[in-house]
Amino acid sequence: MAKDAPIIAVDVMGGDFGPSVCVPGAVDAARAGKFKVLLVGRHDAVAAELAKLNPAGVDVETVHAGEVAEMDEKPSEILRRKKDASIQVACRLVKEGRADGIVSPGHSGATVACGMFIMGRIAGVERPALASIMPTEKNPMVLLDVGANVDCKPHHLLQFGLMANAFARDMLDLPVPRLGLLSIGEEEGKGNTLVKEAYELLKLVENLNFVGNVEGRDIFTGDVDVIVCDGFVGNVALKLSEGLATSIARILKRELLGSPVAKLGAFLSKGAFKRFARFVDYAEYGGAPLLGLNGIAVVAHGRSNAKAVASATRMAATFVRKGTYERLVEAISQNEELTRYGKAIK
Repeated sequence: MAKDAPIIAVDVMGGDFGPSVCVPGAVDAARAGKFKVLLVGRHDAVAAELAKLNPAGVDVETVHAGEVAEMDEKPSEILRRKKDASIQVACRLVKEGRADGIVSPGHSGATVACGMFIMGRIAGVERPALASIMPTEKNPMVLLDVGANVDCKPHHLLQFGLMANAFARDMLDLPVPRLGLLSIGEEEGKGNTLVKEAYELLKLVENLNFVGNVEGRDIFTGDVDVIVCDGFVGNVALKLSEGLATSIARILKRELLGSPVAKLGAFLSKGAFKRFARFVDYAEYGGAPLLGLNGIAVVAHGRSNAKAVASATRMAATFVRKGTYERLVEAISQNEELTRYGKAIK
C-alpha cells in the first residue's frame, strides 16, 4: 500500500565500508525525504557512527543484529546458520510489518536468498529479478535481470518484462515505457531459443509497448526505456558498462594531462567533465531493486559510499510512496493465464 511516511530498514553492516557510510547515508536520506529509517546492525557500531552526526529531528531507530553476512559465505549457509545476521533481521522487519522495505549494500546473493525465503514472493512470481537503472544519451532506462537469475525460461522473461514495465512507469515517470528484448539482432526470429520464445510471449501482452528485439548497441541510445534479458547476459552487460565508463574516464584523464595544450583544454572543459562524471556515477541511482518480492528490496553496490546508500534508501521510500509494489502485483495477476501458457511451452 502506498504510504506518505515509509519505514525503510537499512542493513548498515553490509558493503565494503559498513556503518561508516551506511549510517550517514541512511540518515541523510531520512532527513531529506522525511521518512523513517531503521538502522539494522551491531548496536555499538551504529551508536558510534550516530555520535559523529547530528540526527536531531530525523526519525531514526537502531535495531540490533549481532551477526554479519560475510562476502565469502554461501547464501544458503547465511540463511541457515546466521539467523541474527543484519540482512536476515532486516528482511524479518518487512515480514513482520515493521518496515516497508530494505536496503543492503552487502552480500547480494544473501539479500536475494533472504528476500525470497523470509519476505516471500508476489503470488505467481517464480523468480524475483534485479533491475538496474542505467544512463543513456536521452533518459535513464531499466535493464532487467542483471544477475539474480542465471538460467531462465521464457515465462520468466515475460514476468521480468511485466515487472520492469510497472517499475519504469512509476520510478522513471514514463506513462508508456518502450520495452525491448535483448538479442543478437533486431529482426523477429533472431536469438537463441529462450529469446525467440520470450519474444512470442511478450507480443501477446495487452497494454505493453513491446518494440521487439534490441541489440547491445541500443542500450545507451535512449530509444527504449526497458530492456529485458536473463541474469547472465544482464550481469555481463552491466559489468561491461561499468568497466567501460571507468576506462574511458582514465583514458581521458591520461590524454588531457599529456601536454600543456591538452591541460588548457581540460581546464576550459572542466564543467562538462564534471557533468559527465555525475552522469555515469552509479551513486546517483544507488542500487538495483529486487522486483517480485512481498515488499521492497534495493541491493546497493558493495563499494557504495554514503551518497549511494542515501540514493538507494530514497529509491526504496519512493517505491513505497508511489505504490509500485501494488502495480507489480497487478501486472503479474492480470497475466496469469499467459504465464501458464508460457510454462506449457516445450
